[in-house]
This record gives sequence, C-alpha cells and structure tokens, in this order.
Amino acid sequence: MNIVKQIAKGESKTLEFKESLPSNSAIAKTIIAFSNTAGGKLIIGVDDDKNIIGIDDKNIFEIKDKIASVIYDSCYPHILPEIYTITTEDKLLLVIEVFRGNLIPYYIKKEGKNSGVFIRLGATNRKASFENIIELERQRNNISYDEEINYEVDFKSLDLTPIYKEFEKQKKPIDINKLKNLKLVKEEHSKLYATNALLIAIGYYEHSAVKCARFKGTTMEIFTDKKEYDSDIFSILSNSLSFIQNHINLKGEIKGLYRVDTYEIPTEALREALINALIHRDYTNQGRDIKVGIYDDIVNIVSPGSLPNNITLEDIYNGRSETRNKILANLFKELELIEKWGTGVNRIKKLCIEKGLKEPLFSEKNDFIDIEFPREVETTQETTQETTQETTQETKKLTTRNKIIQEILKDKNLTRDELSKIIGVSSDAIKQHLSNLKKDGIIKRLGSTKSGYWEVIGE
Repeated sequence: MNIVKQIAKGESKTLEFKESLPSNSAIAKTIIAFSNTAGGKLIIGVDDDKNIIGIDDKNIFEIKDKIASVIYDSCYPHILPEIYTITTEDKLLLVIEVFRGNLIPYYIKKEGKNSGVFIRLGATNRKASFENIIELERQRNNISYDEEINYEVDFKSLDLTPIYKEFEKQKKPIDINKLKNLKLVKEEHSKLYATNALLIAIGYYEHSAVKCARFKGTTMEIFTDKKEYDSDIFSILSNSLSFIQNHINLKGEIKGLYRVDTYEIPTEALREALINALIHRDYTNQGRDIKVGIYDDIVNIVSPGSLPNNITLEDIYNGRSETRNKILANLFKELELIEKWGTGVNRIKKLCIEKGLKEPLFSEKNDFIDIEFPREVETTQETTQETTQETTQETKKLTTRNKIIQEILKDKNLTRDELSKIIGVSSDAIKQHLSNLKKDGIIKRLGSTKSGYWEVIGE
C-alpha cells in the first residue's frame, strides 16, 4: 500500500508516527512491541494529526546507523529491522520496519524478560503482564491455551453430557477415543486428563460466561433486561442468540401465498458472530467476559482478546484464518457449527448486505474485538427532539461519561491518556470525568496509580 494512504489511515496496531527522532528507549519499546505482536512501521517525520512534516536529510546515514545500534544493543533476542527513507510530497520520511519475530517474547535487555516485554494494543505500546508473557511463549511453541492439560481437575468427576448431547444431535459417534482424537482429553502414564478446551466446553470454568443486556436508548445509562449465561458453551451460544432475538424486531414478509417472519438482523449472521466470539476469545483473561449489548441503534458483541498472533483485520477480510483456541475451533468444525475456515467475517457481512442492511462494523480496540450490527432507528417527532437536545453541553458530558464507562468495562487497565485517545477528548477532561465518576460511586480505582486498574461498581 502507498505510504501516503497508510499515513492517511492513522496510527494503528502496525503503524506509529513520530514528528522527530524519539528517544532511544522509545524506539526500543516500539520495535519490541511490533516484534511481539504483528510487526509494524515506525514512521519519523509525521505528526499526530497525520501531517507529513518530513525530516532533515543532514547526517541521515549516521542516524540510520545509530538507530540500528540502539535496537541491537537494547533488544533481546536480537531484532533486525529494515531502516530506510521514502520521499513523498517532496519531504523525507524515515521508516523503521520490523516483522513479527519467531523468538517471542522480545524484551528490553537491561530490564529482563519479566519486566521488559512490550506488546502493541491498538495504537499504543503497553508493558506486557505475566499472562501476556506466558501467552507469547505459547505462541512461540505453537500451542494454544485450550490444548493445555489441567492437572488439578479429576477427569472422572466431570460431567461430559453437554459434549455427548451435541454429537448425538449430529448423529455422530462419540466416545473417549473420539475425545482423545479431538484433543479434548489427553492421556499420560495411563491416566486421562481434561484439556482446557474440554473444561471450557462443558462450562467448568466460571470465567467463560457471556453477559447480555438490553439498554434503553443508545447508551448504557439504563438497562431493561439483563442475563448472564455461564453453563456449557453450546447452551451459552443458544441462550445468547435467543436473548438477542427476544430484543430485536421481527418483520413479516409475504412470500408467495404465505407470510414469513424474519428478524431485522439475519439469525445466521448473529449466530456466526457469537461463535466467533466464543472460539476466538482470550480465555486466559479471567477478569472479563464476552458482552452482548442491545441498544436502539446497534447490537454490539465484545469479545476479550485482540486478534491472535500476526493477523490483522485486513488479513481476515482477505480470508486468512488464524485461531486462538485451536481445539475449540476444531470441535465446532466437527459439530458443523463452523462451515469453512476463514469465512466467518465475510459471511456475516454478506448476509447483512443481502438483506439490504448496513454493513456490520468490525474493529480491534486495544485487546478486544468489537462487532456492531447497525439497526434501523425509527424517526419520530419525539426522537427528533431528543436528537436536538443531545447537542446541548450537558448531554455531551453524559455521553462522554457513558463512553468512559463502556471502555473501562471492555478494558479495566486503560490509562487516562489511552481513554483520551479512544474517546477523542482531552486528557484533562478525562481526568475530571474520572474524578466525578468516582465521587458518584460509579467507578473505583484498585491498586496504585501506575499498576492499578479501574472497576465499574456492580459489574
């Protein structure tokens, strides 16, 4: 893609801008974050507003050598970047490009692996948590969390009924050998053990829930219905889909001699989106659940975990498949809940477009995946007046407060600066809103300023 077009899209998981040459430590952190995530380009000579400023070409070769030395001396394992210049709009840009490495996790040499690992979340670099580091090591060894054995659980005590029932529905044979072949069960020293995939599938883990809510209007201020589903993964899928259908419109169409009732959003598209959320979510993060929010204007499905490995949304649109939970995905494929690898997102879009609906919006925000299905909002005199009222300063404040709450629910570790960038208001404004939310008893801060996190009270 042309460099100007890349810059026009703005900073992202794989792109960062600097107006001038940053500090040595800033360069090292960005390069390490790119190497641990999906690769990327650090472009020097572009400001935060995507304006191409350019850099002075004086001593450019010395600068390139210096950058190469900084990366070599500061990063471990060693990273070999591509450092080059591009002239565009008669201005010189310096580009430092790296690809995702094979020796992850990479880290700042002097800080060590425990505290020197950085990852890319959205358009920011973030110090990796212990869980992030473990996940990177899994990726290096090409294994997934769901295929690991849980040695603490007594296999004989488990109720495998949910798995067996699903196979019976498909009229497919199922026994212990089949469970072994699917890697849901593993045998060591003549003893059977459950993998994490099996425990997730049968609903053993408490953190595998889906929280559903119907909100009044277009914000999270008031909910009219709320449910939490935490049983086996197949019941969670069925119940979550039913919850959505109970809160969206049912339309009647005359086809031939008969009336056919269909939901405003195709059932197949909603089901596919829920399946994607269930099999791609990050189950290592035990502090967050999949959330389904139904508003007057959208149906929103949020799944914890950024896109796995080195994949981007553009890759997915091109049909590439990369699965975080390999065993769960294979189980769903075996049960014919998944049709073809790598077709889910495009199939969702196609189903909606064929119904004359607006295209669903897919986005990767920090370390979660967000899907929004637009709904048709009926325009009446009353709603027009409400829309006009929303332009007042007081309602704008309410909207910002609501956005802050939504973002904290999605990621409790967000910093003030990150909230400012996501929501699009100043850092000082965010500080004031956070202070007011704490005073109102809506949120609270747990831990220290640097290493603590936010909690929405009641969630």
